[in-house]
Amino acid sequence: MRLILLGPPGSGKGTQAQRLVHKHGIVQLSTGEMLRAAVAAGTPVGLQAKEIMANGGLVPDEVVVGIIADRIEQPDAKKGFILDGFPRTVPQAEALDDLLKRKHLKLDAVVELRVNESALLERVEKRAEETRARGEEVRLDDTPEVLTKRLAQYRSMTEPLIHYYSERRKLLTVDGMMTIEHVTREINRILAAIGALEPKGHEEPAKAANKATKRPAKKTAKAAKKAAKGAKKAAKGAKKATKPAPKAAKGAGRGASKARTARSTARGVSARKGAKAAKKPAKKAVKKRAKR
Repeated sequence: MRLILLGPPGSGKGTQAQRLVHKHGIVQLSTGEMLRAAVAAGTPVGLQAKEIMANGGLVPDEVVVGIIADRIEQPDAKKGFILDGFPRTVPQAEALDDLLKRKHLKLDAVVELRVNESALLERVEKRAEETRARGEEVRLDDTPEVLTKRLAQYRSMTEPLIHYYSERRKLLTVDGMMTIEHVTREINRILAAIGALEPKGHEEPAKAANKATKRPAKKTAKAAKKAAKGAKKAAKGAKKATKPAPKAAKGAGRGASKARTARSTARGVSARKGAKAAKKPAKKAVKKRAKR
């Protein structure tokens, strides 16, 4: 599962990214962290980035894309990743598309957390008040003034990505003003609907495969058992059907014997009657001769 979370500062992207990482066993790729790790590891791209940063310059897109290319090759990213902080602009999104195409990977979805900006400012003000009430120092980037600037920057640079990914049918929008739990449930629901999630969260692929093969095997065994039962019943029925045959044959035999007896009796009776009839005229003829 490969995702991008989009949304203005304070929309809850970090919280939802961590929940997705925990639930689905994927990794969160932050460009800032990746740059620092590449510099520390002394990779060719990391050394290039180090030199640019040392001179106070902004790391160009091609260097950031090179760092992402190295990072997604690592074993922990094989199952999937969430990109955090990249892309921020349309050219970066195009560069990312080219990278994924070269690696024969596809982006599953871009989840936009849509929020009300005035509500965000209220949230930050409330958070700042609570921090002061606890006697803690308020973060410099966690004030309404800083948030207002960051929101303006998001609108001008990052918001065009919503149109870019919408055109490519990758954009999924979630109401980021719901509770954290509701937002998490909605993200998981839409990811499941588009088929981006593996069965039962971050279940091992081998386990999932075993289950998938076991189910049909069980069904086949059940069907075979049923078929055998049916065959047994059919055999029993056939056996029953053959039983009356000898009786019928016996009955037929008796009938034939009776018919033969009746025929022979009838022949005998008619023969005797014929003989009697023949005797009568002969007797009469003898009597007549005697008289003469």
